[in-house]
Amino acid sequence: MSAFHQLVLPGLGGEELPLAQFGDQITLVVNVASQCGLTPQYAGLERLQQQYASRGFSVLGVPCNQFAAQEPGSDEEIRSFCSLNYGVTFPLSGKLEVNGPQRHPLYRLLAGEGADFPGDITWNFEKFLVGKDGRVLARFSPRTAPDDPALIHAIESALA
Repeated sequence: MSAFHQLVLPGLGGEELPLAQFGDQITLVVNVASQCGLTPQYAGLERLQQQYASRGFSVLGVPCNQFAAQEPGSDEEIRSFCSLNYGVTFPLSGKLEVNGPQRHPLYRLLAGEGADFPGDITWNFEKFLVGKDGRVLARFSPRTAPDDPALIHAIESALA
């Protein structure tokens, strides 16, 4: 099992969210926030989930409050916001630190020293495409929309 799939994140309701459940899937890991100018990307992320889930794909949303305090809500507030405003069905973790000394091991793996695409997360909605083997296949900037042709091509290539 890969290092990615061995991780267990806190779930949005306090339960555990083992990444082993994504072992047979292509996963798009996205740090998300509810009060950001990029928050409407939730709609596009949900469209990706709906379009590709049957082919072995999942979005994984990771709430983070490190960028201008744009995710201040409680777990329940985040869950409610995502469901009511965007119909989100993809898994969401509890809030994680993506940069700095308290960076969660997930983000040390995705973007830390020795990662395939190292460097601090620049803003909300930065995206990492992770293969079935747990390797990071691509990294996309926060401004890359979920329907961007480069992102769609990367997802479809990984699913092929």
